[in-house]
Amino acid sequence: MLRSVILAAARSQKVERLVETAPISRDVVRRFVAGSGTGEALATTRQLADAGLCITLDNLGEDTLTADQANATKEAYLELLAALGQAGLTAPKEGGGPVTVATAEVSLKLSALGQAFDEQLAEKNAREICEAAAALGTTVTLDMEDHTTTDSTLDILSRLRRDHPGTGAVLQAYLRRTEGDCRELATAGSRVRLCKGAYKEPEHVAYQAPLEVDKSYVRCMNILMAGEGYPMLATHDPRLIAIAQDRARWFDRAPDEFEFQMLYGIRPEEQTRLARAGHTVRVYVPYGTEWYGYLMRRLAERPANLAFFGRALISKK
Repeated sequence: MLRSVILAAARSQKVERLVETAPISRDVVRRFVAGSGTGEALATTRQLADAGLCITLDNLGEDTLTADQANATKEAYLELLAALGQAGLTAPKEGGGPVTVATAEVSLKLSALGQAFDEQLAEKNAREICEAAAALGTTVTLDMEDHTTTDSTLDILSRLRRDHPGTGAVLQAYLRRTEGDCRELATAGSRVRLCKGAYKEPEHVAYQAPLEVDKSYVRCMNILMAGEGYPMLATHDPRLIAIAQDRARWFDRAPDEFEFQMLYGIRPEEQTRLARAGHTVRVYVPYGTEWYGYLMRRLAERPANLAFFGRALISKK
């Protein structure tokens, strides 16, 4: 019920204006979003890298309705990649496994690049970003969005991988189709981020009960761990992290043959603990002015994050 309420708020312009104008918003958002521009994103990336963590950066913006908006998003990513390269943050992570793992890479939402109205434009923009990333020695991961875009996103991924095989995929465990997608993508050199999923989906498409989503996550994890690809396990759930560590031992995977991924601002102590234990931990770092929809979905994915807002409200009184 709470998840449905939060997702409804994500679509409300009235609630958005209220959050934007609240005195505490800046302090609250700063915990989950690394500023509005490239400079702030770069500073956060440097701080995380110095702490032994890897990073994937997302320039926020999904409601792209025009080619000009899509091209502006592309240019923002090119600017970000150039800055990361100049700062030496795109170098491969020390240790080196079967897949090149860069300290900092970028995550793209194809919707922000024009997918909703021109798939060819979105693919062209994504390809330019992939080319810029490859020139700097780093990689790109294509974020997954609601189920209506899944086939389109996987088709574009397949074409991009012909020239840029390191391009990462994202699969969502709550979708009923995902086990099959995992089998298709668990191939040599294939980077696959497995997450639970945070969009409101109908029952015939997605599991609704949290326990069913968790069970699906474990089944998908087993497929990826047993395959020849590079699993990227995006979860903050202590039970799933423990299961992942057990599966890594079962499938004889070294710490540099998979990675954990977590969101910026959520369980930072656990991120550090896992990194110190020898695991590759990548932090998903969003930045930009279009933070509202992103933040609401993160709260829907883990409603316990609302407690942080409550503490922030109290502390500001």
